[in-house]
Amino acid sequence: MNSPLSPLLSAVGRSWWILLLYGLVALGFGIIAVGWPMSAAIALAWTLGVMAIVEGVISLLALITGASGASRGWLLLYVVASLGFGILAVINPLATASVLVLFLAAWLLVAGIYRIVFAIRVRRQIQGEWLLILSGVLAIVLGLLFAANPYAGVAVTTLWIGIGSLLYGVLQVLVAFKLRKLR
Repeated sequence: MNSPLSPLLSAVGRSWWILLLYGLVALGFGIIAVGWPMSAAIALAWTLGVMAIVEGVISLLALITGASGASRGWLLLYVVASLGFGILAVINPLATASVLVLFLAAWLLVAGIYRIVFAIRVRRQIQGEWLLILSGVLAIVLGLLFAANPYAGVAVTTLWIGIGSLLYGVLQVLVAFKLRKLR
């Protein structure tokens, strides 16, 4: 027995093309990120820089007009940080992406050491602690590799983002065509 579609499902069915558009954009970015990872990383860093500059200018206007709920000191700090990061990212996006990879490397080193220490401390209470130790060692190795060559880290990170974007894009396109049937 066929039941009529609920208003919500009907509305979602009429909007299927939005998910298709999201999916196609994600697929396009994924192809670029996998095919040309350094160009994609530069474009991402530059885009983040532009967004930070826009945010900094808007926050500066709020600071000047007093139209913000935040304290003036915090807002001024935010303006300086946004404009500083944004300008650096627009002027030299590859260096900005490399610095971000160095932060990722530092985090991986700390996370790896933490995992190893944690596994040793709880080894009597859990089984398979060697897996936690192995994940810690792998995090440390990856962190050291990223620290030794940040540009390679940028490329690898962008490749993974590209692969994720491809998977996301495929899923969005598939869902869009399923929703299209609900029109």
